[in-house]
Amino acid sequence: MKKRTIWTISVVMGICFAALLYLQVRYFEQVLELRKQQFDSSVQRSLSQVAQKLEMEETLKGVKEDLKGNEPMADKEQDLDNDYDVIKKPNLYDFEQKDSIPAKIKSRLIHPSHLPKGLILRYQSGTSINDISSAMRENLKSRYLHQRVLLDKVIYSILYNSSERPIEDNLNFKMLDLYLKAELTNNGIDIPYHFTVKKRSGEEIYRCRDYETKGEEYVFRQILMPNNPPQNTGILSIHFPEMQSYIFKSVKFLLPSIIFTIVLLITFIFTIYVIFRQKRLSEIKNDFINNMTHELKTPVSSISLAVQMLIDPAMPKSEASTARLSNIINDETKRLRMLIEKVLQTSIFEGEKVSYKNKEIEANKLITDVVNTFELKVRQLGGKLDTDLQATESMIYADQMHITNVLFNLMDNAVKYRREDVDFHLKVSTWNEHRQLFISIEDNGMGIKKENLKKVFEKFYRVHTGNRHDVKGFGLGLAYVKGIIEAMHGKIQAESEFGKGTRFIISLPTIEE
Repeated sequence: MKKRTIWTISVVMGICFAALLYLQVRYFEQVLELRKQQFDSSVQRSLSQVAQKLEMEETLKGVKEDLKGNEPMADKEQDLDNDYDVIKKPNLYDFEQKDSIPAKIKSRLIHPSHLPKGLILRYQSGTSINDISSAMRENLKSRYLHQRVLLDKVIYSILYNSSERPIEDNLNFKMLDLYLKAELTNNGIDIPYHFTVKKRSGEEIYRCRDYETKGEEYVFRQILMPNNPPQNTGILSIHFPEMQSYIFKSVKFLLPSIIFTIVLLITFIFTIYVIFRQKRLSEIKNDFINNMTHELKTPVSSISLAVQMLIDPAMPKSEASTARLSNIINDETKRLRMLIEKVLQTSIFEGEKVSYKNKEIEANKLITDVVNTFELKVRQLGGKLDTDLQATESMIYADQMHITNVLFNLMDNAVKYRREDVDFHLKVSTWNEHRQLFISIEDNGMGIKKENLKKVFEKFYRVHTGNRHDVKGFGLGLAYVKGIIEAMHGKIQAESEFGKGTRFIISLPTIEE
């Protein structure tokens, strides 16, 4: 699959996942806001119902107290009204049926002394029964209207007296708490609450016993006794310490979908990363195969040519020519063996089947031997190899063969990536810090760009060398070096400035005496 196709699919899928996640988050926020509004509405409805109940309760209480205080007067009025059964109980008479005369009216007509004086006078003056009924109706109507006006005045007086009392005298705070609990429960809110009652002036007149300030940033308020004068009204303030968690719990069923979407998004990103990495490894391995084919072809061709010259009867045979061809075959065979050994070392190392023969090694002496062997190659190139072995504690526990290979690899890389416009200079130095032996191999070669510096230890990775075609290799050397150093419980890092040179620093633990 082409890289552009992978990128297109990745971008489309990424946009879809991001849009899905955004929509889910927005839906969650909207549901949370809706639940918050429902909670606010339920609380305000509960507070309004509590205020109405308190007002009705206080009004009823005022009426009862007033009636209780006027019981003797009420009894006298009842005794007086007993003499006027016709007026007090109009429902006993059918005034709509003009032709019929109720029995009690007949009785009162037989005994005119029981009738009101106005009626007796009319009857004695020869008035008809129908006229008497009309008069009685008018009398009842006027009395009803009169008593209604009196009743309105009494009720107004009761309410006025009640409204003139201070708010703290009008309210039963225990009943207020019970009403709050009942109405909140009826509206589906069963979480702890705390409330206070204040006057309009801000003076607090009541606070619940277990009051706490948590949740005070979101307070609900309701005016109590709103029809009283302003100085006798109260303001009920209530807040819920667990409101946020209560609202969040009501919508937490949406969280799993968001979490699963995030997990899918992370999995998708990781999958795309793996695809790109595998594609890159595939490209690097293809490059490795090409390089390996070219590297192996050269010594095989040289060996084949030397062998043909030896067996060709037309070629003159002499000891000098035979020795020269034999040396070519020997050198190219060693070269071929070295290339195969590098591939095998990396393959074995990747399978974690390397067996190390660790022993105590004097690192300064080992480095001196390697430098003496490699110095001849540097001189042939017209370069210079310096050593600065300042480490006083250079005993390490490592595999001598692998450590030697590490040093040769690093110095061989320095030779490969040297600059043609300056004299080659290679410096090897050692020192001690914090019970560690540090080995530095520094050159003045081509250097490595910053973006490539972190990748030089990856398998099959080779730094691009521009127009240089003489730099051969498989991209395995530094990966092998890093693996060996880490297996010896050490570390390796690279420092480089493009165009000025590269420095590799190895740190290994020293043996404590």
